[in-house]
Amino acid sequence: MSKILLLEDDTALNDTITDFLEENGYEIVSVYDGYEAQEKLYETKFDLLLLDINVPGIDGLELLKESRQEGVVAPAIYITSMHSVDDLERGFESGCDDYIRKPFALKELLIRIETLLKRAFFHEEKSYIPIDENIAYDIDNGELVIDGKSLSLGNKESKLMRLFMKHQGEVLSHEQIFKHLWDYDEDPSDSALRTYIKNLRKLVGKEKIVSIKKQGYKFITQK
Repeated sequence: MSKILLLEDDTALNDTITDFLEENGYEIVSVYDGYEAQEKLYETKFDLLLLDINVPGIDGLELLKESRQEGVVAPAIYITSMHSVDDLERGFESGCDDYIRKPFALKELLIRIETLLKRAFFHEEKSYIPIDENIAYDIDNGELVIDGKSLSLGNKESKLMRLFMKHQGEVLSHEQIFKHLWDYDEDPSDSALRTYIKNLRKLVGKEKIVSIKKQGYKFITQK
């Protein structure tokens, strides 16, 4: 079940969206101000963020911008009454993936949510991401496919592989990886991370996961 953070200060609209999405099989954590949303983002990992912009406390734009800097990679949809091109530009620059203008049909919101989740933030229509001639990543199942055979990964390795696939060719800092792999009540471990990296390297090849000294790791696929 996908978990969605809903930030909407209009109580009636918040309740309406929550009830509708729960009826469609989603787990909703609903909040009414930016600081409460910030706290939830610190405590919980979400599959998607649904954020009103004009809310009490920190606004949706600043909230998402700061969250992206902290390593939150979940796709985000803005709920907004803003209409100008400049407003939309600010929205996308802050790290959103889509927006929906008030008033909106709940069915349209559901379609936008399902589209982003289906793409799993990869912005790919295909189900597999090729890594090299013999290895691919199965988006739908979170598995590696090696020589045509599906291989399940451990929980932390699976999260790490998914993060690498979302950020191919980018240097991921240790802090970003820690935030993605470990829950807030868990203690991140450098030695454990090295073990997960080692396990993945055995499967995909050591040369594909590059260690960048004092910075982090970078995943390189064969183009």
